[in-house]
Amino acid sequence: MRVIKQLSILVLVLSVASCAMFRNKADINTMPVEQLFQNAHTSLEKGDYAAAEKAYERLIARFPSGKYNEQSQVELAYAQYKDNKPDDAYSTINRFIKTFPTHKHIDYAYYLRGLINFNRTTGIVERFVEQDQSRRDQGYRLQAFDDFSQLTRRFPGSKYAADARQRMIFLRNGLAQFEINVATFYLKHKMYVASAHRAQYVIEHYQRAPEAGDALAILARSYKGLGRDKLADQAVQVLKLNFPNHPYLKDPNWPHFASVWRRMVPFVNHH
Repeated sequence: MRVIKQLSILVLVLSVASCAMFRNKADINTMPVEQLFQNAHTSLEKGDYAAAEKAYERLIARFPSGKYNEQSQVELAYAQYKDNKPDDAYSTINRFIKTFPTHKHIDYAYYLRGLINFNRTTGIVERFVEQDQSRRDQGYRLQAFDDFSQLTRRFPGSKYAADARQRMIFLRNGLAQFEINVATFYLKHKMYVASAHRAQYVIEHYQRAPEAGDALAILARSYKGLGRDKLADQAVQVLKLNFPNHPYLKDPNWPHFASVWRRMVPFVNHH
């Protein structure tokens, strides 16, 4: 009898727990919009991004219009961004921008879109191992720069504009360094026309980047290699005027190329 009684209590406890579980599961489908939004927002603040995404998605589906729907789309994109789902996050925030171009938080939407692409410029391995990001594909870097540029141009007084400008400087320098890496590769292989072309591109498009000095030095070496001494001297004079401490002015063999053995070492900056 004692065993039967204990089993009966256990069954009762499990039944109550099961009912509670299904009741909580059903809440997301029956909650009023204010409560459902608060449920999602609380999950977001606690860092439970999966739960937040589920609640926001349910709210958007159940209540296809209104202020809670609009705010949920923005916060859903942020939850997806934090949950390392950049494609979903970008799609969500891009749809919001196109649907609500005059929304009061549209500046934040542009900023978040930039952050999503900015975050994609860093791969999983590089988060743990220091590596030159300028060697990675530049597509997301260009997209992020454009996103932040749109924000600063459309909403120069936005509270997110200052941070966006700083990120644009970082991205600009990275884009310039990418071009320098390519120019250096061409220079190493004595492809002087190609190296000069890349160096000239940096000078024309990234004048304010620190890499502009490297571009002038590579341009001078490229012209030397082509036998265009007058043009090489002109590049050197501009380099002296704008970057008087550049190493090329003391060492005309700059940049030095890594040896074959050094290039075989992984995760090393070879230039």
